[in-house]
Amino acid sequence: MARCMRILQLTVLTSMSLAAFAETVKINGMIKARSGASMIVQTADSPHLVVLLTDKTEVGQIQGVLKVRRKEMSMAALIPGLEIQAEGSYNDQHQLVATSVKFKGNDLERAQAIQAGLHETEKQAQQNREELEKQNAELKAQAEALKQQHERIAANQEKIAANKAAIEAAMARFGQLDDYYILDEVTVYFGNGMTGVDSKYRPQLVQLAEKAKGFEGYMIQVVGYASSAGSAALNQELSQERAANVTNILLQGGHVPLTNMLAPGAMGESQQVGNTKTAEGQAENRRVVVRVLQNKGIVGLQNMQ
Repeated sequence: MARCMRILQLTVLTSMSLAAFAETVKINGMIKARSGASMIVQTADSPHLVVLLTDKTEVGQIQGVLKVRRKEMSMAALIPGLEIQAEGSYNDQHQLVATSVKFKGNDLERAQAIQAGLHETEKQAQQNREELEKQNAELKAQAEALKQQHERIAANQEKIAANKAAIEAAMARFGQLDDYYILDEVTVYFGNGMTGVDSKYRPQLVQLAEKAKGFEGYMIQVVGYASSAGSAALNQELSQERAANVTNILLQGGHVPLTNMLAPGAMGESQQVGNTKTAEGQAENRRVVVRVLQNKGIVGLQNMQ
């Protein structure tokens, strides 16, 4: 009889433990990193909460003045920098298995703008680093000359130390400008008013997709642009359709999983790279930029494991 009672007690305790894991919880936070079906979310209680997405996870955008209407969205909309509300239950590793994820439309627009600016920020950071390295080399040359001219060392020593500290501080700031490695890139160009992808770009896009699959935790970003010719509303629509058509090739021809695609961005005529007063410059502006990204936070976590 005593043995039966002990078995019954163990059964009750086990059931209570399982019920605790299955309890539904709600969290609010920002997506810090995304790798396929897993996200790292920063909340008020946890800076690195792992949220798992499944085939049953419902993703929606909150709409309306009262924020009570909900529009179903793809998991591709869940990008780093997006503020979300997630609901689900913890598994035995204290990871939140999400049953639903919601976000506001204006929050998604801000996150997409951040994603689109990653490449431009990285280019500027690289130029700044090269300039700082050049300045550092010049300072070293000056220091070597000062060693041969002892009478000038005392007068210049303080200036050299101050410049060196400024360079190191600036290099540290520039090294933190973005959270991604850009591993590969393809640019697709379009004719005036055209949204169809020229067949010559398909092999390049498929090759990029295959190469991306060799990187751990990769994400593919697609951003569409338009020239300044025509109305801003039409150019916004053109850039959106161009990005969508390129994305379809990556999904269907490159067989990229949807969980590894960021939501296609449409920047319209907001970022002109070519001379807007020439036909050649306008042709450069009618483009879709495809990049293979790897989140530095994901790589850091993998290195610690």
